[in-house]
Amino acid sequence: MAKSENIVWHDSKVTKENRRQLNNHKSAVIWFTGLSGSGKSTISVELEKELYNQGVRTYRLDGDNIRHGLNKNLGFSPEDRKENIRRIGEVSKLMVEAGLFTLSAFISPYREDRDDVRELMEDGEFIEIFVDASVETCESRDPKGLYKKARAGEIKGFTGIDAPYEAPVNPEVTVDTDKQSLEESVETIVSYLKAKGYLE
Repeated sequence: MAKSENIVWHDSKVTKENRRQLNNHKSAVIWFTGLSGSGKSTISVELEKELYNQGVRTYRLDGDNIRHGLNKNLGFSPEDRKENIRRIGEVSKLMVEAGLFTLSAFISPYREDRDDVRELMEDGEFIEIFVDASVETCESRDPKGLYKKARAGEIKGFTGIDAPYEAPVNPEVTVDTDKQSLEESVETIVSYLKAKGYLE
């Protein structure tokens, strides 16, 4: 609920559809969810490069990057995680309104929070990508050394160790990074975007 009642929405003369026409492509949020170390950021970086090469306007939002600025006042409690995702959802919606493909890579462990972001969007504007990998695989990669710290008790509330991760029930796309290479994962997503008419 807004803290002020004295606010009124001010419409623009340039619409989302106008921006999409100018860009010559649709816009949507591509939401990567999965455990730490599953490959969300790595895949989003490569997908953004591929879309750029195809002339698609994008912007990438990454969990750690956002916590350096917009969400630097948030921790990792369930309440802060919820607020983290709420803010990202609102920013993602603005990017979609601007006519961009927004690549959002966040653990986003709670199904309800991801569903809340989906509800912000119009039909077809939220594409959930489940980056699936076992805890064992993620822990063996441990690119940031976080699993080691969590196992040692230095990090509390770490998703997949002592905090839950709720996998998507019906994601638009699942990539299994236990089995698929980076290139195969990107191709799976691009193929979906083409098949559903997001890309030519």
